[in-house]
Amino acid sequence: MGKLLLTIVIILGASSVLVAQSGRRKDPVPVPTPTPEEKPVGTSPKTVDPKAPPVTAEKNEEYRCTEDGTLAHVIEDGVTRGFQPKQVDTQAEITARPEPKYTEQARRMGVQGLVVLKLLLMSEGNVDRIFVVRPLPFVLTESAIRAACSVKFKPAIKEGDKVDQWVTVEYGFSLTKSSIYGP
Repeated sequence: MGKLLLTIVIILGASSVLVAQSGRRKDPVPVPTPTPEEKPVGTSPKTVDPKAPPVTAEKNEEYRCTEDGTLAHVIEDGVTRGFQPKQVDTQAEITARPEPKYTEQARRMGVQGLVVLKLLLMSEGNVDRIFVVRPLPFVLTESAIRAACSVKFKPAIKEGDKVDQWVTVEYGFSLTKSSIYGP
């Protein structure tokens, strides 16, 4: 019985030595790095004009339209411009109001609602500033602001002169009016 016990201990000891791992891992296989392509001599590399990140419209902030269709955040200069509707003799009249585009991401997420903007309509016939009263997510506010930049109107009149006036405009976004093919 002693020999049997000794044989079992020797077999178990030998098998544990053969099966046991040392805890070391194999060296990782080096990944070859790609060699850079040779560029022909005499050609200059193309420079990419770095673009500023797009402006995200936020509540209670003012924005200005730019020539290229992007938005510019207006830094408060402390000057109050424009009259309120009750302060003018004849209010500004919007004659053409383009509809904003429903963004694909907002359509997928099922976002609906109302974007409320205050526009500063200048006496010269252009939109100067846009103040966000009520925003919506997924770039719907920015889409409404871009549409508001193209508003056509007759300026307000006070004491016989054309004057600047603030006007509130609402843009509704509804999935029932939205189409996957259109704005």
